[in-house]
Amino acid sequence: MQQRTPEWQAARLGKATGSRIADIVARTKAGYSTSRANYAAQLVCERLTGVAAESFVSSAMQWGSEKEPEAQRLYAFEHDIEVAPVGFLDHPRIALSGASPDGLIGETGLIEVKCPITATHIDTLLGQSIPGRYLTQMQWQMAVSCRHWCDFVSYDPRLPADLRLFTRRVHRDEALIAALEREVTGFLAEVSDTLARLARLAPQSEAA
Repeated sequence: MQQRTPEWQAARLGKATGSRIADIVARTKAGYSTSRANYAAQLVCERLTGVAAESFVSSAMQWGSEKEPEAQRLYAFEHDIEVAPVGFLDHPRIALSGASPDGLIGETGLIEVKCPITATHIDTLLGQSIPGRYLTQMQWQMAVSCRHWCDFVSYDPRLPADLRLFTRRVHRDEALIAALEREVTGFLAEVSDTLARLARLAPQSEAA
């Protein structure tokens, strides 16, 4: 299936997905971040209604989505490889979770493309590093797809040609993947518990 189509939306409905793994594991000094609770509430609502939650799309996000195919073509050309499209992949062992990698490479690789604002791309070029939330997303994608590495690509066509593309390969980290899988399993258990508690309230609401 193609990503961002109705079929893709239906396949990921009510499931923990790669783009939100960072929200699931985010912590503050007091414990888990509110982003985790908000995401849990979103999944509860999606499972109860069968309707995907609406998400805000800024002009920068829209621009980034439109430029992703261009970034993939340049990456494929520079590395002389083929990027195969992929839809939503379910985790092989953890039900109601999965990911949508930006593409598959050969038998063992993935690609994750970001087309950020220029300031973010410049920071990536200068630091030669990948933002932490994307590392988490990429490790989760490798867990779901059972692949061994993922190339992170940052692309900004507004810069000169020799500065437009940044690529960095990230290899599978079994310890981190195991930790993420434990976090997601616990998170999904909390979602199921909330649904069960709401179900027990339903008869009381009808009687009232």
